Amino acid sequence: MPKIDFNNTSIAFQHKSNTDLKKAWWLFNSFKSPLIVNVGPKIADIAFSFHLPIKGLIKRTIFSQFCGGENIEECTVAIRSLAQSNIGTILDYSVEGEENENVFDATCNEIIATINKASGNPAIPFSVFKTTGIGRFNLMAKVNSKLVTLNNIEAAEFERVKARFEKICHAAYDKQVRVFVDAEETWIQDTIDRLTYEMMLKFNKETAIVYNTIQCYRKDRVTHLQTTVATLNCKLGFKLVRGAYMEKERERALSRGMRSPIQETKELTDKEFNSVMTTCIQHIDKVSICAGTHNEESSQLLVDLMEQYNLEPNDSRIYFAQLLGMSDHISFNLANAGYNVAKYVPYGPVRAVLPYLSRRAQENSSVKGQVGRELRLITEELNRRKKK
Repeated sequence: MPKIDFNNTSIAFQHKSNTDLKKAWWLFNSFKSPLIVNVGPKIADIAFSFHLPIKGLIKRTIFSQFCGGENIEECTVAIRSLAQSNIGTILDYSVEGEENENVFDATCNEIIATINKASGNPAIPFSVFKTTGIGRFNLMAKVNSKLVTLNNIEAAEFERVKARFEKICHAAYDKQVRVFVDAEETWIQDTIDRLTYEMMLKFNKETAIVYNTIQCYRKDRVTHLQTTVATLNCKLGFKLVRGAYMEKERERALSRGMRSPIQETKELTDKEFNSVMTTCIQHIDKVSICAGTHNEESSQLLVDLMEQYNLEPNDSRIYFAQLLGMSDHISFNLANAGYNVAKYVPYGPVRAVLPYLSRRAQENSSVKGQVGRELRLITEELNRRKKK
């Protein structure tokens, strides 16, 4: 089995200057501070409210680490830089939190703009969107509930959500650009699944264009995947992730006296992820996947599965993906070995992407070993360069 050396820092950071590495080291080190992680985003939002000159500082630090730019064109530098190392870009419009029809229409159009940007460009293999970017969260929660009936106004509103959803998927089909539908909270996910699978049946007849996202910290995803593979008569696309709403899910379940839908331990989540990934490869004639993971063991497992099933590293049905600014040791070493790799490249106005940046800071402070791993690898590379 081919073994990937995820500790090869020379390859992992070949695209970074010493200045870039030192800035990244400072940033990840700052995530150790609960004050910066928990209070910093609130202070930044207040500063924006009072029109204080904080934008430049944010853009030069955390924004430049995790985002490609404030608009699609500003992402060109990141797209080209990644492409030089044979890594694709997934343009991710990361503006969130506003809920009105004009914003939903504008977001729909922006997502289609990312599809147009990706059309015919091998450096941008996927587009992506969140359903809550084109429709109200509470509306989808109501649709998701089997106990509540929509009134006429809500029903019309949901028809507009479905129209935006189909407009995006149709644009992806017309341009032959694969598009991820992001997973969200469990109490709206059934609605998202239903919309996504309807679009798969419509547009995935010859190849996987529309991809659903499987959050493997849920206890039921292997069963969900197996049922979907068995029942849907079309090509299937899945982006596999561990999950992003663990604390919120557990708190909601506890407050309602419900059984938590989330795995009790990280080990069980890892097991679910690996089982889902294995099931996908076992059905590779029907299923295309993108393994969104910052985990070396899962990445190596997929490499091993590809070898076991005689699949070439550059098989177009199989991608690895990580977030911009994180886990370069996984992304760049896999790409260097010939595997298909893409980075999520979020973009949007600095203030509008603050919630996204806040989650990245919290994730790096709370995920076991994340900060320590990034700092160790950066330090090793800086020391290696000093000895040259």
